[in-house]
Amino acid sequence: MLNNLQKDILKLKEEKNAIILAHNYQIGDIQEIADFIGDSLELCIKASQITDSDLIVFCGVDFMAETAAILNPDKKIILPEREAECPMAHMLPAEEIKKARARYPEAAVVLYVNTLAEAKAEADILCTSSNAVAVVESLTEDQILFGPDMNLASYVSRQVDKEIIPIPEEGHCYVHKMFHTGDIYFMKEKYPDAVLLVHPECDVELQDEADEVLSTGGMISYVAHSDCQTFIIGTEIDMVTRLRRENPDKTILPLLSEAICENMKLHTLEKIKNSLLNEEYPVTVDKDIADKSRKAVERMLEVS
Repeated sequence: MLNNLQKDILKLKEEKNAIILAHNYQIGDIQEIADFIGDSLELCIKASQITDSDLIVFCGVDFMAETAAILNPDKKIILPEREAECPMAHMLPAEEIKKARARYPEAAVVLYVNTLAEAKAEADILCTSSNAVAVVESLTEDQILFGPDMNLASYVSRQVDKEIIPIPEEGHCYVHKMFHTGDIYFMKEKYPDAVLLVHPECDVELQDEADEVLSTGGMISYVAHSDCQTFIIGTEIDMVTRLRRENPDKTILPLLSEAICENMKLHTLEKIKNSLLNEEYPVTVDKDIADKSRKAVERMLEVS
């Protein structure tokens, strides 16, 4: 049952002809009032399909709202909390990519969607954790500059017959760096029959221990269609929130309860209501950067 604040948000949303997009890592109360919940790729695709809304409220981090702005230049994109930034996205400035291109002039540049618009503008194509392998395989180049997540780069490197060069060398998601193999051994001892799913942003040694390495969207599909009854989830804690809500007949366990993205959690119902009332905080992207970035985004969507 929705609370009064959630009802106020839904009423305002209708009045403003708005749509609310939320990442899988948002808290349950926000997931419940979102029009669409997804991973980075799913949110990119949804943002590219929006035609009948005047306002997009993006409950995610900065690079996600920027991507929505890139794909919807004629719409107003608002981020309920303007300080909701992705630390990993800020690890790869555009200048770093230009320097890498100079060192490896024959390489294609594949950037994780978890990058700022200024970086996207320097990419040949973007990828997400769910389509990174397919994106790299779609390219004719044998040498790939890949950033900013080093663990996703390692994952891709082991799936393709190409040279993957991470930029920067140690880009990472601080949430997925919280996990250790000891967490796996502890949980598997308690739940020996559980299926372990981890995100490719986790360290390689965790990927090696997992039953499946999947994006959050991949986890949702896997759990929904699996005959197994117990799952251990190695990603941000509110992925467990969504999986439990959508699979009430299955046991969904977090690999680590402390795996919390504090940046995602900056969004609250109160801030979403304020964002609708005052249309704050608008996210804009310089036109030249947006035009260059859009080509890389659209090229990714063609592969997807």
